[in-house]
Amino acid sequence: MSRIEQDRRLNLKAGEWVEVRSREEILATLDEHYRLEKLPFMPEMLNYCGKRLRVSKRADKTCQYIVGWSIRRMKDSVHLEGVRCDGTGHGDCQAGCLIFWKEAWLKRAQNDVLDPEQLRQSGAVLPEEISQRHVDELVNAGKGSNSEGEQIYLCQATEVYEYTSHMRLWDPRQYIRDLRSGNLTSGLAGDSWEQRALDFALSVLRVLSALIVGLFNDVQMRRHGVLYPFIAGKLEKTPLETLDLQPGELVQIRSKEEIIATLDSNNRNRGLLFDYEMLTYCGGIYRVLRRVNQMIDERSKKMLYLKNPCIILEGVACRSDYHRLCPRAIYHYWRESWLKRAVNLVPSRTDQIPEACEKC
Repeated sequence: MSRIEQDRRLNLKAGEWVEVRSREEILATLDEHYRLEKLPFMPEMLNYCGKRLRVSKRADKTCQYIVGWSIRRMKDSVHLEGVRCDGTGHGDCQAGCLIFWKEAWLKRAQNDVLDPEQLRQSGAVLPEEISQRHVDELVNAGKGSNSEGEQIYLCQATEVYEYTSHMRLWDPRQYIRDLRSGNLTSGLAGDSWEQRALDFALSVLRVLSALIVGLFNDVQMRRHGVLYPFIAGKLEKTPLETLDLQPGELVQIRSKEEIIATLDSNNRNRGLLFDYEMLTYCGGIYRVLRRVNQMIDERSKKMLYLKNPCIILEGVACRSDYHRLCPRAIYHYWRESWLKRAVNLVPSRTDQIPEACEKC
C-alpha cells in the first residue's frame, strides 16, 4: 500500500476526534469534478475546514433510494457529529442530509479543543479565508441540466449510487464492521471490563434483532406479505391538518393508532410515507427544527417544491433498526396531522438517538 493510500485510510471509529484538513489539502485530493472516488466534496463542507469534530459513525454502508431501495457498501468514510448539509450550495435544499467525509479529508486530532488562534498557527484555513473562486467552482460543480433542459442538482445524496458498490443482503461482514466500528455502542459504559462487556453484548443483541427482522421482512416481500412492524393504513383519501408549526415550538407525536387512522393503503398521507422507523418516536415530545418546503429529489435530481410542507423535529432521525443498521440517519418528515402542540411539557431525550433512513 502506498503512502497516499495509507493517509487516506485512518480506520476511524465512532467517538474519535478528527481535524478537517485545510482547503488546499482537500482540493489536492479531488478530480476535475471536485470528487474523490466519485464522492462529491460540496461547497457546504468548506466552512468546516480546519475545525475539530468528533466522529459520530463510520459510514461503511448506506441506504439508497435511487434504484429501488438497498443498502450499499462504502469505504474509508465517516459521518461527523452534527455536521449536516445546510443546502446553501444546492438551491437552499432543506433536507438536512448527514454529510459523508472521506478519511483522506481528515486527520486525527490530539486534543479535543482547538481555539481560532491555534488554528491560525497550525496553518489551517478558517471560513473567512476561503476564496470565493473555489466556492463558485464548487457550486457550479453541483449544478447541471437534464435532457429536457431542466435545472438539476448534483450532491452526495443524488450521486450515492455512483460512489457506493453492491453488497449482498446477508453479507455477514457488514455486521462485523458495525460492531468493530463502535457504531452500536451506547456511550454509557464506564472503564470497567464488565460494563464494556455488557455494552458489547447489547450491541450484539441489536445486530441479531436486525438480522431476524431483516430475514422476516425479506421472506414477506417475496410472498407479498405484511412487513414488520405492522402498519396498515386503509383510507382512500387522507386528511390534511394545518397547525402552522414554527421552529422552536414543542409538539407531541401522536400515537401509532392515531397516525395510522390518517394513512392510505400505501401508508402515506398526501404522498408522505409514514415509515415503520418512525414508530419509535410515537408519543414523544420534541421541538420543531424547521418547516420543509423544498428538497432535492434523489432520483430526478430536481428540486421538489412541496404543496403541503412537512416538519422536521430536533434529533428525530432514523435509527435504522429495521433497515440493516444503516448509519445515514436521514431526518424523518412529519405531517402536522401526526403532531399536536405540547404546552408546558418536557421534551423527550434525543441526545442518545442517532439521526435518519427513510424518506417520503
